Amino acid sequence: MHRSIPALAAFALVLPSAFAGPTDPRGHYLTASGNLEVEVAPCGDALCGTVSKEVANHSMSRPGETMQAADDRPALGMKVLLDFKPDGDNAGAWQGRIYNRENGKTYDCRMTLDATGNLELRAYVGLPLFGKTQLWQRQAGAEAAK
Repeated sequence: MHRSIPALAAFALVLPSAFAGPTDPRGHYLTASGNLEVEVAPCGDALCGTVSKEVANHSMSRPGETMQAADDRPALGMKVLLDFKPDGDNAGAWQGRIYNRENGKTYDCRMTLDATGNLELRAYVGLPLFGKTQLWQRQAGAEAAK
């Protein structure tokens, strides 16, 4: 019976890092537009992405123009990635939703890491086939967020 106590203690230490692994997307990323730094972290039993820093304010749909947000909420602290959970059909993929501040719409989204640790986000309506992929750059120090 005494042998089971260290085993239980080791198991308890593993539980908080249930997301950890080579496909673990937790960390800080610069959005494709270069406007925001977003922290991907656990929120309940899922992962969410919260704006941790405002960098710029470029329009994603009108290059060269200033982005006009669809709502007047401040970007800092806003959740833009919502309820991401492992996709049972695709190893290494996460399924959730992404909020577009420029048009105020929320889209279904698939999230994966590329070979260099950057975040690939495929936002879509209906089927991923009809979506658009963005690449968010992992920021230095992202490992510390884990």
